Amino acid sequence: MKPTINNIQHQTLFSLQELLDLAPDSKFDAIFSVIDLRPAINFLSNHGRGANGYNKGNIVKALIARQVEQIPSITALRERLNTDFYFAHACGFKFFEAIPSVDTLCRYHNKLADNDILDYIIHDLLMKAYHYDLIDPDKIALDSSKLESYDSPKSNAQIDKNDPNRADWGAKYDSHKNLIKWFGYKLHLACDTEGEIPIAFSLKPANEADSSNALELIEKTDTVLPENTSYFIMDKGYDTEKIYKTIATEYEAQAIIPLNLRNRKKPDLCFHDFKGTPQCSGGFKMVYWGHDNGFNKFRCPHAAGKINCPHGIKWCSDSDYGLVVKTKPSDDYRKFSLPHRDSQTWEKIYNQRTAVERVFSRLKENFNLTNITMTGRKKAAAHMKLSVLSYLASKVAVAKSQQKQVIQAA
Repeated sequence: MKPTINNIQHQTLFSLQELLDLAPDSKFDAIFSVIDLRPAINFLSNHGRGANGYNKGNIVKALIARQVEQIPSITALRERLNTDFYFAHACGFKFFEAIPSVDTLCRYHNKLADNDILDYIIHDLLMKAYHYDLIDPDKIALDSSKLESYDSPKSNAQIDKNDPNRADWGAKYDSHKNLIKWFGYKLHLACDTEGEIPIAFSLKPANEADSSNALELIEKTDTVLPENTSYFIMDKGYDTEKIYKTIATEYEAQAIIPLNLRNRKKPDLCFHDFKGTPQCSGGFKMVYWGHDNGFNKFRCPHAAGKINCPHGIKWCSDSDYGLVVKTKPSDDYRKFSLPHRDSQTWEKIYNQRTAVERVFSRLKENFNLTNITMTGRKKAAAHMKLSVLSYLASKVAVAKSQQKQVIQAA
C-alpha cells in the first residue's frame, strides 16, 4: 500500500511558503529532487546546435529556478547566476564554471517552447502529486486568467483572427465589476478543489470565450486522472447547454454552473424560479426534499410544514404525504442539476470554485507567471508551463518532506 499524508495535509509540518523561504541550496535540492529532467536533457542534447561544454540539465534547472525566484527576465537570470554563487551552485553550476550567455539561455528556452517536453515533465509531476494524495479528483474547478503579451499591441484590423498563435485583445470583468482590457492571452486552467493542483491548462488568444475552451480542459483532466470526477465547477461564463450535456453524458458527472439568465424576465411555466424549482397549483414554491436515483424530489410546501396553504394537502393530492414532483437532468441538462440548484449542497460545492482563483494567485505571486518577456504565443506558453511545473514540483517537494517527517516520527 502506498504511503498517504491525507491526515496531516492541514497541519503545519512544512508549508509551501516555508519551502520558498529556504536558502537556495536547501530549497532547490528539495524541488529538483522530485523533477525528472531526463526527457528535457535528452531532447536538448540531441536536437540542433547547442551550448557546447554546458550541462543541459543545469540550464533547464536555471530556467525553472527563475520562476521560483521570480526573476523578471532571462537577462536578470544570467546576472543572478553570474553574481550569486549560492544560487548558481543550487542550479548545478560549479565554482569558476562559465555561466551560459543570455543568448544561450534564450535559445534553450525557445527549444523547450517548440516541443512537448515540458508537458511530459509536468505529467510525471502530476502522477507524483497523485501518489502523495495531493489530488482529490471528485471536484474540479475551471476558470481563466488574463496574461499580457510581450508583443507590441496591434489594432484589431492588424490581427490575423485565423492564426491560433496570435495575441489578441481581451476583456473581462473583475470581482468589483470593473471592465479590464488587455492585449495578450488567457490561461485556461482546471484544478482540483482540495489540493489545489493544476491538472490541465492551455494558453489561448485573449478574445476566445471561456466556454469554448472548457471541454478541452475537461477532456485533458479526464485523461490525466485515474479516477472519475463527480463535479466540474465553473462560473456563469461557462453556462452553455453543450457543456452541461457533455459533462453528464460523456463523463457521467455534474456541471455546477450558475445560470446566465440572458435578460429573461420570468421562469418557465409551472416553475417558481429560474433554478428549476417546481411551483404547486396553489402558486407556492415546492420544497426540495433531496435527490435519489437521478431525480430531484420536491414536496408540497403545506405537507412539509413550510406554508399554511388555504386549500390544504388534498387540493393537489389524495396522499397524506402531499404532492410530490420529480425532476431529472436528462429532461433539461441546463435547467436541472443534481443536487438541486437552490440547495445548500449545491451552494457548498459551488463555493469551492475559489480554489482555481487561489491557484492563479500563487502562480502569479510566487511563480513568476506574469513576467513574460519573450514574443510569440509558443514562448509565452513555455514560460507558463515552467511556472506550472515549478508550482507542482514545490507542492510535491513539500508532500515528500511531510511524508518523511511522518515516517521519522512513527
